[in-house]
Amino acid sequence: MSSTVVRPASRPLNLWVCLGIPAVAAIVLVLLELTSLDMDLAKLFYDPVAGDFIGRHSYFLEDILHERAKQVVIAFSVFSIIGFIACFFVDKFKPFKRELGCLVLSLALATSFVTPMKAVTAVQCPWSLEQFGGHETYSELLSPRPHTEKPGRCWPGGHAATGFTLFALFFVLRDRRPRMARAAFIFAFTLGSVFSIGRMMQGAHFFSHNVWTAVFCWLICLGSYYYVLYRPASKVESVAKVKAVNA
Repeated sequence: MSSTVVRPASRPLNLWVCLGIPAVAAIVLVLLELTSLDMDLAKLFYDPVAGDFIGRHSYFLEDILHERAKQVVIAFSVFSIIGFIACFFVDKFKPFKRELGCLVLSLALATSFVTPMKAVTAVQCPWSLEQFGGHETYSELLSPRPHTEKPGRCWPGGHAATGFTLFALFFVLRDRRPRMARAAFIFAFTLGSVFSIGRMMQGAHFFSHNVWTAVFCWLICLGSYYYVLYRPASKVESVAKVKAVNA
């Protein structure tokens, strides 16, 4: 007799929407490179009299919204890893092994991609540019970088990824708890946006840096869900039939 356990089918997933919206956002972001929107938004947070960004030395923005908030998300990630490990030893956690595995994978991938991409792209932060009291020359994302002894490390937005990586919760919950999944999406989007605005006020990132981060985090979390958790009804029905034949 087969011991195969058939997991319930996932809720329908519209890949045209899930992939189409990020694709459109990416196209718009590329086109925005032809405008001065990034620079115009950055100027809103720059005080030319003081010669610095209005949030550059803010205790709340740096110590609370940046450092402490990041530590909370890191702690959440650590607990997720502990929960996943517990699935192999504690019976009450075993039914959630795939969900917790997907969560850990999503969190890991959606945060670890940032540092390598910063090193490869070498985009300067607003606070380093001549327009904002620095010494570096501005260049668009897809343009060659001017020679400098201090390559930038500001694209994509690292702190924004700390918030947007929680898109993972939306996908982990969407099949078991749809309402909680929607709440998780709103929370992740809001948190990532707040983190993004905070860093923009400090001069650490341009607007587009953070939107690119949201796109990447969404796609990473979507991909992890699709390959780890997503089970369309047709596939589940096929497994059920095989189980019935073997019974």
